[in-house]
Amino acid sequence: MTARRPVPVFAGTGWRNTIVRRGSSIDRPLAAQHDKATMQDSSTHQPVRDNAFHRSIGVFSGTAINMTQMCGIGPFITIPIMVAAMGGPQAIIGWIAGAILAMADGLVWAELGAAMPGSGGTYVYLREAFQYRTGKLMPFLFIWTMLLAIPLLMSTGIIGMVEYLQFFFPGLGWWPQHLIGVAATAVVTWLLYRRIESVRAITVALWVVMLVSIIGVAAAGFSHFNPAFAFAFPADTFGGHFFVGLGAGLIIGIYDYLGYNTTAYIGDELRDPGRTMPRSIIISVIAMMVVYLLLNISVLGVAPWQEIAQSKSVASLVVERSWGHLAAAVMTVLIIVTAFASVFTGLLGGSRVPFEAARDKVFLSMFARLHAKHSFPHVALLTMGVVTAIGTFFDLSEVINMLLAATIIVQSIAQIAALIVLRKRQPDLARPYKQWLYPVPCIIALLGWIYVYVSATPLSLILSSLWIVAGLVVFAIWARLNQSWPFAPVEVHETYLGKP
Repeated sequence: MTARRPVPVFAGTGWRNTIVRRGSSIDRPLAAQHDKATMQDSSTHQPVRDNAFHRSIGVFSGTAINMTQMCGIGPFITIPIMVAAMGGPQAIIGWIAGAILAMADGLVWAELGAAMPGSGGTYVYLREAFQYRTGKLMPFLFIWTMLLAIPLLMSTGIIGMVEYLQFFFPGLGWWPQHLIGVAATAVVTWLLYRRIESVRAITVALWVVMLVSIIGVAAAGFSHFNPAFAFAFPADTFGGHFFVGLGAGLIIGIYDYLGYNTTAYIGDELRDPGRTMPRSIIISVIAMMVVYLLLNISVLGVAPWQEIAQSKSVASLVVERSWGHLAAAVMTVLIIVTAFASVFTGLLGGSRVPFEAARDKVFLSMFARLHAKHSFPHVALLTMGVVTAIGTFFDLSEVINMLLAATIIVQSIAQIAALIVLRKRQPDLARPYKQWLYPVPCIIALLGWIYVYVSATPLSLILSSLWIVAGLVVFAIWARLNQSWPFAPVEVHETYLGKP
């Protein structure tokens, strides 16, 4: 497989696995890609198609690619939060609701990704759709938001790692926990502070280890399964508080499905993208929903749900109850190592996102700078490393709420609007796939994202809103320096029209 640039981390799952393919900007020296970064704007865009790409990825391979990005340590750190939010074994409804939203939103990604294949993803869709009235505002805001969302994804991995460390060190206090989190982030940043050609081997190894971990935990749970625990629904399961809990559960659910859109970033490598892209998204979401449901039920069958909801290392708890302390210790080490390595690969890919946007002259030029000796985007890496470290001081649930609240408006809802706008503005755009039952999936996705947004915690809404407002201020300054809209007429470049 080949690609021109790294897939933005939000195409995958952040601290899980980040796709890196031969020929991408991570895989070849960055100095060879970048000549000179300036503060001046440019009206030219990078080529958007490359007929040299071999369209070899079918439905099966596409589904596997999506699933490798979705499968991470997520459920091992979020099952307790889901159970607590939903108030019992009905937590399985949260996984189902998350799958419905992921499939509806995935069909938005499928149409946009098939029409505008290759890397770039959201910021390309937003650039093409909103350039007519607001110039480069929306792609700029998206990259600005990624400066917060990507590191917060990394923070969840660090927080999860520290939580599982408490299996070995149960007496860790607040300060030791957070000092370990900051130290781990510093170590990852230090390891990345050099030119790294590829992390393909690490990515494959992470996926294999996590697959073994999920199968192992599920097997442990079902080997000592107690239906009285697994199906102990409270008397007021579907009372008035149910939909409040469902909103909180949906936030966790959709977080664990992130990665369902990965094939949208490699449309120019898909065989028959109009067929492969939507099917790979739907099949991967359904398959992961089954995995999450089985894992959730197996975990709930080992101990009372109240105990599960309070656990900081639920996988260790399940394996220890079923197979003893030694087996639990082995499983815990696997999860800790995988969490650390996933942050490593995620931060590597994530630091390339603002670099690529700055190189394309749609973001702050400082992020296009390369390290003088090793030729890697050190400004982006250090910035994201600092934000990741700050994120580790928050509660895991709060971090998940913040990263979703920050991206729902600028990415998720904006993409739905982009699809509608492009259908009106560019009716002749080649669309290998047109959304089935349009606009029903758009409506379902829009309502779902709004529900998730209003269900987020007040702190996450306040902080994410402040970040977006700050982005508007920075954009105004940047646009003034570059004589871009709103300080100059809008320049329209319909990059994909007329492309085969």
